[in-house]
Amino acid sequence: MRKASLLALVWVLIAAILPARALEAPLPMDEAFVPAIARQDDGRLTITWSIADGYYLYRDFLAAEDDGNRPVTLQSKPGTVKDDPGFGTTEVYYQKASAWIANAPQTIRLTYQGCQDGGLCYPPTTRTIDTIAMTISKPDSGFAFAPAKDARPVERPDTGFSIAADNGETAVDRLMSGGGHALLFAGFLGFGLLLAFTPCVFPMYPIVAAMLTREGEALTAGRGFVLASAYVLALASAFGLLGIAAAWSGQNLQIVLQSPVAIGAVAALFVLLALSSFGLFHIQLPAAIGNRLKCGRQQGGSVGAAAVLGLSSAFLIGPCVTAPLAGALLYIARTGDIAVGALALFALGLGKGIPLIIMATIGGKALPRAGEWMERVRHVFGFAFLGTAVWLATPLVPERFLLLPWAVLTLAFGVYAGAFDGLRPTRGYGVLARVTAVVSLLWGSLLLVGFGLGANDPLTPLGPLKGAVGVGRTAAIQKSDFTKVSSIVALSSFLDTAAADNQPTLVYVTADWCVTCRTIERSVLTAPDVAAGLDGVRLASLDVSTLDAENGALMRSLAVVGPPTMIFFDRSTDEAPGTRLVGEITPASLADAATLVKGDAR
Repeated sequence: MRKASLLALVWVLIAAILPARALEAPLPMDEAFVPAIARQDDGRLTITWSIADGYYLYRDFLAAEDDGNRPVTLQSKPGTVKDDPGFGTTEVYYQKASAWIANAPQTIRLTYQGCQDGGLCYPPTTRTIDTIAMTISKPDSGFAFAPAKDARPVERPDTGFSIAADNGETAVDRLMSGGGHALLFAGFLGFGLLLAFTPCVFPMYPIVAAMLTREGEALTAGRGFVLASAYVLALASAFGLLGIAAAWSGQNLQIVLQSPVAIGAVAALFVLLALSSFGLFHIQLPAAIGNRLKCGRQQGGSVGAAAVLGLSSAFLIGPCVTAPLAGALLYIARTGDIAVGALALFALGLGKGIPLIIMATIGGKALPRAGEWMERVRHVFGFAFLGTAVWLATPLVPERFLLLPWAVLTLAFGVYAGAFDGLRPTRGYGVLARVTAVVSLLWGSLLLVGFGLGANDPLTPLGPLKGAVGVGRTAAIQKSDFTKVSSIVALSSFLDTAAADNQPTLVYVTADWCVTCRTIERSVLTAPDVAAGLDGVRLASLDVSTLDAENGALMRSLAVVGPPTMIFFDRSTDEAPGTRLVGEITPASLADAATLVKGDAR
């Protein structure tokens, strides 16, 4: 009965995430949309698409140009009005679509885009028509991949630039070619284990620790192992399901998980967890669900509740774009191989959770039992939850007020830990608690001073004073220093201009909803080493706050899954191998990449 209940819960989650028809594998683009051309008696060139059942073609994305990249007038009949989840209200064609060109030139480049109804959205596809020979080329996806050992750039047709082979071929491609599914699973498990010690995963540790403390005296090493394993398995499963949902829907996973609404909701959840840890109220599953998932005397620590908590925690670490995650999503989008992509994402999530399982197993013996100590531990975790909420919400807070919530939280913890409890003698842990309280109080005071000075970095609250007396410092880079490009043509022109001046180029893929991007713009681009490293490098930005056909095509040409991504091009408009930065970016990594590309550009 217990297994049946858990299986039922999994299927409910799958049904909620995936559309009903998502279990059917999508057809290849050239099978879902089959174009044909014909010459009419009046001289018009007619293009007709045969569209497979369950697929549709966008009218708005039908376009044509001649071999000089000049637009060619393409006329079409009205389509069916559809409320599309990706592009809003638009016109689409089912079963069959047709368009025509009067006075067609000899060579025409025809672009179109379609979707599986309720499933995968294909990238825009361009085919070349020879109106004299009456032929039409095979579909061109815009991607070409070379073996990983080949460091030569991989050219993208008609883009005017190229990306490096080591970025064109994803980690999934390399692992699959080297050892199949077994090596893929092991490789992404290792990637996840390395990522387990990054800031994105740190909030998971207090969550698991708080889950264990609810067990009280019933907590043992074995019990901690079981609970943490249920949490991690659910976390990894949700991670895989989110990737599958993104692939089937054709939507960018980061757009959903990095939106201010999603981040704000998760931050609010951690505030609720903190208030619960302070004893203001108790968070429990609904009675109907809790009774079914309950497998022990402590409902809050049941295996079922741990699994539900693990599923929800995926939304906390999902927004962090990492190179392995980007590679897996890019592989899914390019090949449509959902099973391989899901395996990679599941292994990535599982690897991130291995240290949590180890911590829980050891904690089964190390954590204190019921009593005053237990209440203290819960309160400390409450402060940890509040810190996580502040950390998550930082990109949503106006820069001028960044230090204020950290100052309030740090001062509150200092008071709680006993900074004003008098000078009565203490021993053992009491001394450590008193020192921690005093340090917290002093640091909170510095944060308040920094807030008054206009600082925005909690680690350097007195930074403005240092900047005021510094001389000869290179001006910090601002977001406004980047020239915006939103299409392949615009980027090609920008790169050509930089190449004519013998300068390399940095292309920064960003978005208003990208939480990590805001941190980069506040703390990374403003670093002195970065400003010095990027001196002499042309700066361009691709803003994908709102996805459309043009910037979406540019993202695919650059082999970019989502922001933040930084791509360096040398003076030959080729991406410099080994310089691409994805996800969490540090001043040191950005400065090193800039130095490398400038050296290659000379």
